[in-house]
Amino acid sequence: MSHLASAASHPDFRPVVSGVLSQQTYVGNENQSVLVSVVIPAYRCAEYVAEGIESVLGQSLTDLEIIVVNDGSPDTAELEAALLPYVGCIRYFKQATKGPSAARNTGIRNASGKYVAFLDGDDYWTSDHLAKNIAVLERDAGLALVYCDCILVKDGKPFSRVFLVQGQSSSVSFDSLLLQSSTISTSSVVVLREAIVAAGGFDETVRRCEDFDMWLRLAFQGGRMAYHPDAEVYHRVHSASLSADSLAMIRDRVRVYEKIASTFTVSKEQRQIIRRMITKSQSDGFVAQLKESLERKDYVEARDAAHCANAVESTWKIRLTMLGLRVAPRAFGFLHRSRAVLLQKRSHLQRRTLQNGQPLQEG
Repeated sequence: MSHLASAASHPDFRPVVSGVLSQQTYVGNENQSVLVSVVIPAYRCAEYVAEGIESVLGQSLTDLEIIVVNDGSPDTAELEAALLPYVGCIRYFKQATKGPSAARNTGIRNASGKYVAFLDGDDYWTSDHLAKNIAVLERDAGLALVYCDCILVKDGKPFSRVFLVQGQSSSVSFDSLLLQSSTISTSSVVVLREAIVAAGGFDETVRRCEDFDMWLRLAFQGGRMAYHPDAEVYHRVHSASLSADSLAMIRDRVRVYEKIASTFTVSKEQRQIIRRMITKSQSDGFVAQLKESLERKDYVEARDAAHCANAVESTWKIRLTMLGLRVAPRAFGFLHRSRAVLLQKRSHLQRRTLQNGQPLQEG
């Protein structure tokens, strides 16, 4: 079912129509055709959104429009104050809180561009991001979507890149997405508008992993995808974001797999991949719960999580953990926390190395 019905069918959908944002002002010309529509869903991002908009206005490709969708953000007053200097540069929409899928769909419905680029409200781009992605799309008219690497930022400082954390398959396909060997960061995506509309848009019933669901559906329906290796997006990692809740993310990833398996006629091999990835995701979830319990020194809960992880997927690490928690839980917990501190120090060292000369971007 398409989630991109006409805006008129949504009674709480309110385009802005005058000159002051706090009075629900419409900013921009919706009838002007552009090459790229940049869609920025805004929710609890008032302190960051201006940096994102500046990065769009600073693009070397200038045939674009900016659509900001306020998804009923609790910090609306601060958000609209941050947006006020950009009157005339953006199109601003306000709606009741429905989640990131609905906010992006509002942007897609109202986009006038041939392509749609997504930028989360707390992320920002390098100046050539759109130009590089569009160049790939224009070289191959059969492509529906292009994405790229992202620089990960924490506490205002870059510390790693997505493609360093997760290597990418040489080609992007439905199978590589299922296997998570193609990992698409939404803020790096430029997609053909007609392709994402034909795929039905983002599923507004999916709260987390909605992008994973979207790309799987687009690929299954024949949308060809590609990527380039340059890191052109800065993605903030912080506790306020939905993706910071790793346990909930894992659970919702399983739901997406189950939805795909029940919705599409997948091959026997693809169904086996889905079952395998559900098992892995469930195991990852119990392991994450196990680590969290050890950090809190809740050894009873840690033992329960270890048993659950072992029941789903038995590995030597899990079996060793179960033994340690049974024989000497406090000592095992101390060793775990000490190792976590060492890994954190190593991560800080890598971050400082990246900041002091090692390039974060490939040329």
